[in-house]
Amino acid sequence: MNSYPHPLIAREGWPFLAASGIAALAVTLSAGWLWASPLWVIFVFVLQFFRDPARPVAGDAKSVLAPADGRIVVIEPAHDPWLNRETLKISVFMNVFNVHSNRSPVDGTVVQRWYHPGKFVNADLDKASTENERNALHLRTTDGQDITCVQVAGLIARRILCYVEAGAPLVRGQRYGFIRFGSRVDLYLPRDVRVKVGVGDTVSATSTILAELP
Repeated sequence: MNSYPHPLIAREGWPFLAASGIAALAVTLSAGWLWASPLWVIFVFVLQFFRDPARPVAGDAKSVLAPADGRIVVIEPAHDPWLNRETLKISVFMNVFNVHSNRSPVDGTVVQRWYHPGKFVNADLDKASTENERNALHLRTTDGQDITCVQVAGLIARRILCYVEAGAPLVRGQRYGFIRFGSRVDLYLPRDVRVKVGVGDTVSATSTILAELP
């Protein structure tokens, strides 16, 4: 995973980009720009959706980084259903214009991974955390702190991609997954973390510090 290159366009988007580009070009050649213009709009949308820029890694080993680009929609005490414990939950909502690659919030190891099929309600709603399709990682930091990082599908998202399994080491900012077309990532953190963001804040994966571990 550390060796994954950072091209301008995520590998997950290459088939979509090729299909939309070929369709737009074919209509342009056969019918002209006017008829092809809606297809070029789709091509540009796909191009921006699957962009995957490299990011500077913020903070240090105590820092919990944003696992995704987006907007903070939840900061509240919550029960972690995966580890059956009381935590502080921070949720990042990604709209279709955000970068959708997901990155590790901490340095640590994947202790366990769970996948749960479900619905596809609007990921901006809190019930998405318990009703939607989701993939959860139990991460244990290098100093023994437990964090649960959950990818949640959205209203039009239909594919959660996760490339790590139990036992995999991760470093802050390491790319581990992707969610296509609108989604959310929930973090369940120890209750005594020092939160660095507020509800409504816009965050960037890897370069925004969400919280500091004790």
